[in-house]
Amino acid sequence: MSSSAPPPAAWLRGPRRPLWLSDPKVLRTEVLAGLVVALALIPEAISFSIIAGVDPAVGLFASFTMAVTIAVVGGRPAMISAATGAVALVIAPLNREHGFGHLVAAVILAGVIQIALGALGVAKLMRFVPRSVMVGFVNSLAVLIFLAQVPEMTDVPWPVCPLIAAGLALMVFFPKVTTVVPAPLVSIVILTVVTVAAGIAVPTVGDKGDLPSALPVPGLPDVPFTLDTLTTVAPYALAMALVGLMESLMTAKLVDGITDTHSSKTRESVGQGVANIVTGFFGGMGGCAMIGQTMINVRVSGARTRLSTFLAGAFLMVLCVVFGPVVSDIPMAALVAVMVMVSVATFDWHSVAPKTLRRMPAGEITVMVVTVVCVVATHNLAIGVVVGSVTATVVFAKRVAHFAGVSSVTDPDGSTVVHRVTGELFFASSNDLVDRFDYTTEADRVVIDLSAAHIWDASSVAALDAVEHKYAQRGKTVEITGLNEASARLHGTLSGELTGSG
Repeated sequence: MSSSAPPPAAWLRGPRRPLWLSDPKVLRTEVLAGLVVALALIPEAISFSIIAGVDPAVGLFASFTMAVTIAVVGGRPAMISAATGAVALVIAPLNREHGFGHLVAAVILAGVIQIALGALGVAKLMRFVPRSVMVGFVNSLAVLIFLAQVPEMTDVPWPVCPLIAAGLALMVFFPKVTTVVPAPLVSIVILTVVTVAAGIAVPTVGDKGDLPSALPVPGLPDVPFTLDTLTTVAPYALAMALVGLMESLMTAKLVDGITDTHSSKTRESVGQGVANIVTGFFGGMGGCAMIGQTMINVRVSGARTRLSTFLAGAFLMVLCVVFGPVVSDIPMAALVAVMVMVSVATFDWHSVAPKTLRRMPAGEITVMVVTVVCVVATHNLAIGVVVGSVTATVVFAKRVAHFAGVSSVTDPDGSTVVHRVTGELFFASSNDLVDRFDYTTEADRVVIDLSAAHIWDASSVAALDAVEHKYAQRGKTVEITGLNEASARLHGTLSGELTGSG
């Protein structure tokens, strides 16, 4: 054995041994966090099943298989994946028009597409999401979580509101007593005991739908395996794959920031695909990362490992199959209180503080507001992120376009004029470049100095060609100097080739 080899104890422990195996505190945190998330998943999964037009068991099965599978194959530890509203909205028309078998086939195909997109490196596109879009994403998420609770607080028996207030109070003050047990779990248990013992008639989890009494069984989708079936489900599968990846990768990036850790977005993309394929074969409706439940797991309960994700799915089935009657008695007010607390904790209050807004560039504020408005208006996080990113690109292009300038100096003998171009030359900044030169100069020789500029695209090359052509029409000799290596390569390749006059 070489002197650089680690001691035997390190070999036995292994470099990737989960922390919860050696730290009882971490194990307790992960177990209790998984239990809280499982309780919160039940009404959500049932609600999303209703949106998709399927039996509540379908959404619950999907949440179980998604969470358990992604805990093993996903790239972001502690992130919760399950049945989601975004996916339900995408596949609902397919189920309504063609039946449940086609829905399951679409889920499986969506998983295959996600694996392909992950292998192609689509996750790397996340680097192009600006911070202002990310802040807007977080804030709109908080707003959506709160708005989703509003129906549970309106047109309900009067005890619901006091119960929600009591639940919020418990979650605020109980951590001051102890943090051994998650405050949301304490709140759920206490409110359930109070309502059952006192016989208070309020909406419960059982009112959302019947819970399954057995585990899901794997099988193939009940559809003809023909080209016609493929063409029917493919558009829905593609939409589901894109929406699911967008929400999952944005959520993973959010959790990265909360935990100050890095995760593999490529592995997460592939993992989401694998989880949807498994879910489809078990008759589930598919899903993606659940942002609200992830915030419960990571921010409220303090979970950090894959164990909490796995246990959230496992506990979900145990609660439904074994403790169904007990879970059905949980008042919705308890879960609403948890989600309201999550929305408050998720919102980036610093981003809307007057002090921050006074210092923030107007363009950044615009991008954040556009993202929030689009998400809240469409209830689709993916649309908001895309529109916000496009807006940020336009704002950036407009800002950078003003950095390009032209200054001119004529030699004392009047034979040569030097135009010094500065800044970044691309489609936005080079559009008016042709008008920045004086073509009436009496100098016979024109030098365009680009040592302080960079050529980024064909639009800039075409603009320089137009400048040369205008001078040539007046009998002037034009010389372009100072090109850096990348600019010279692009200019040499495209110059004279972009118009018919070349």
